[in-house]
Amino acid sequence: MTVQLRKSLAEKAEKVKEIKSLLSKYHVLGVASLYKVRAQQLQEIRSKLEGIAHLKVYKNTLVRRALKELRDDPSADKFWEYTQGSNVYIFTNYNPFKLAMMLEKCKVRVPAKAGDVATEDIVVPAGNTGLPPGPIISQLNSLGIPTRIESGSIWVVKDTIVARKGDVISENLSSILSRLGIKPIELGLTIKAVYDNGVVITEGELKLDFEGYKKGISEAYVQALNLAVNAAYPTPETIALLLNRAVMEAWNLALNSGVFLPEFLPNLLMRAHMEASALEARVKEKNPSWQ
Repeated sequence: MTVQLRKSLAEKAEKVKEIKSLLSKYHVLGVASLYKVRAQQLQEIRSKLEGIAHLKVYKNTLVRRALKELRDDPSADKFWEYTQGSNVYIFTNYNPFKLAMMLEKCKVRVPAKAGDVATEDIVVPAGNTGLPPGPIISQLNSLGIPTRIESGSIWVVKDTIVARKGDVISENLSSILSRLGIKPIELGLTIKAVYDNGVVITEGELKLDFEGYKKGISEAYVQALNLAVNAAYPTPETIALLLNRAVMEAWNLALNSGVFLPEFLPNLLMRAHMEASALEARVKEKNPSWQ
C-alpha cells in the first residue's frame, strides 16, 4: 500500500468520523443540490442559518457510510435516492419544514445565461418594453412574442410564455430577457430530501401550501358554524346568531298568529291595511262599476 493511498484512506476515515459526530449531535439530515449555487451565496446562507443548521459539503459515499455505521436503517435507502450529483448536507435539530421555508427566503433571482435551465415557466409580460423600434422586433417575434409600436416604443401585446420549467435557455432568449430586465433564474438551496429519525421527507412534502391551508380552515369554520346554528347548538360563536334567529322566528310567529301586543300592533295594522287595499283593488277589477 502506497503512502498516498494510506493517506487517502486515513483522510476518508477522519471525514467519516466527523460526519458520525454531526449525526450524533443533530437528528435531522438534509441534502440540497449545489447546482448553480455560487460560493458567495452558500456562504451567505451559512451565515443566515448560524445556530440553526450546520452546512457542509461531503462526498455522498462518505455520508452514506457514516450513517450506515452509526445506525443501519433500511428506511434510509429512500433518502439516498435523492443524493445524486454534487450536494451540500444540512445537519440540524430544527423543524425541517421551517428550515425549508427559510431556505426559500434565501433564494435570489438572477439574469439567465445561455445553457441555464428554467426553474419555472418564464413569462414576458404585456406592456411597454421601453425599447425603441429596431432589429429587436424580429428577435421578439422569433420567440413568439407579439409586439406593436406605440409612442416610439415597442409594446408586448399580451403575456407570453417563452420557456417552460426545465427548458434550456438559448443565447437569443437570454439576450432578450436581459434587455427586458427580466431575471427568471432563481438561485439558492432547495432541500431535496430530509432524513429525520428514520423518516424520509421529500422536497414536495416539505413545501407547505399555507394559502390552501388557510382557505381550508376558513371553509371548515363556516361549515361548522352553519351546522351548529342549524342544529341550535349553543357555543360562544353561535349564541348571538341563535338569539337573533329566535327573535326573528318569534316575531314572524306573532305576526302570522295576529297576537295583539303593543310591539306588534303597528305591523298588524299595516298588514291589515295592505290586505284591505289589495282586496279593494281586486273587487274593482272584477266589478268596474263598483264604487
